Amino acid sequence: MASRSVPTPSLGTDAVSHLPASVIDLDAVSMRFAAQPVLLGVSLAVARGETVAVIGESGCGKTVLLKLIVGLLSPQAGRVAVEGRALATLGPRDLSVLRRRIGFLFQGAALFDSLTAYENVAFPLRQWERLPEPEIRERVRARLDEVGLAESVAEKMPAELSGGMRKRVGLARALALDPEVMLYDEPTTGLDPVMTDVINELIVQTRRRRPVTSVVVTHDMKTVRAVADRVVMLCPLCPLGQLGVGDSQVIFEGPPAALESAADARVRAFVA
Repeated sequence: MASRSVPTPSLGTDAVSHLPASVIDLDAVSMRFAAQPVLLGVSLAVARGETVAVIGESGCGKTVLLKLIVGLLSPQAGRVAVEGRALATLGPRDLSVLRRRIGFLFQGAALFDSLTAYENVAFPLRQWERLPEPEIRERVRARLDEVGLAESVAEKMPAELSGGMRKRVGLARALALDPEVMLYDEPTTGLDPVMTDVINELIVQTRRRRPVTSVVVTHDMKTVRAVADRVVMLCPLCPLGQLGVGDSQVIFEGPPAALESAADARVRAFVA
């Protein structure tokens, strides 16, 4: 595949000082699939450098929310903005440039089955950067080392890797372009407790090493307590009757330590 270079907008000192405090903004966002409502009037702002965990029962719209942030879906109502730029106003080229600044760790890692671990991590570099092969090799090895994988893993196919290794290769690929925003979709699902701790620590280390803003979708309360500055819990819209007329779909927003004592019994039950 031929490589191509897409310019990243240049931010001078003056421009940086005028960047919005919120990197990610959802304003009264609603989303449905056919007759099935998923999100209803959800608002969320994620501050620069903050890690927000989004929790809730299956079907409450957590993964849909991530896809809206990266522009894979468009809401039926409301506004989604990244760095103050409404995604609905961006053309395909500008949206592609914006996505370069967003790393996405998919549920199940979503590696390319026909490519080695090395080629998976190298893929975004070849897709977006005009780099000589030695530099690509150096950056791939640095990313694999960053997620704790030995050099011998590089030439293995995804089918030869454990679930934890695939997650780490997926994280290395998400970090290949040094993103400013990281989105994690169920990063520890299907992993044993030891590997869950490893992935949680890698999420924490990623933030320590980079000024990255993160949204973590998870069911795992261990992950929430390990990585999150703030927690947002969504209530599913179906079955009907879970929310009263005019009630917010966001039924908790606050620090992880406040979950157990939340006023809403649905939050306490979920945590327990």
